[in-house]
Amino acid sequence: MSKDQNILLVDDQPANLVALEAILEDVDCSLLKANNGNEALAILMKNEVALVLLDVQMPGMDGFEVAELMRKSNKTKMVPIIFVTAISKEAKYVSRGYGVGAIDYMFKPLNPEIMVHKAEFFLELDQQKRRLEEKLRKSQESREAFHKAMGSEPPELG
Repeated sequence: MSKDQNILLVDDQPANLVALEAILEDVDCSLLKANNGNEALAILMKNEVALVLLDVQMPGMDGFEVAELMRKSNKTKMVPIIFVTAISKEAKYVSRGYGVGAIDYMFKPLNPEIMVHKAEFFLELDQQKRRLEEKLRKSQESREAFHKAMGSEPPELG
């Protein structure tokens, strides 16, 4: 984990963002903050994000809509989403959240220890993904260099 990894915190209540920031202050990453769905989507388009902690109830675009839009974009469709919410634990809300792509739900009041463990887990998964992508990139470069040295075109993969 490192400061070049980002967690996006999305909540329309500034006090909730401060609380999440306090819980995650010792986690080795950068915390990006958004006050609404549009702001969150703009941040996601500009930054690599390892995890989104997303409030469900927000004016305008709610968390479910943000998640649906994230899943439609190639850049953000695989970013893990944990809904952080005070809304009812009714099955219809939880089911809708998983239906739009949530990985998990955390209900307020949050358990800070559990939140930290989940954040660290997703940051580690992101690190593993980055390492695999780098290995793949190096392998492709080696393959291309080999074929160039041999004076041949690499066969199509797929």
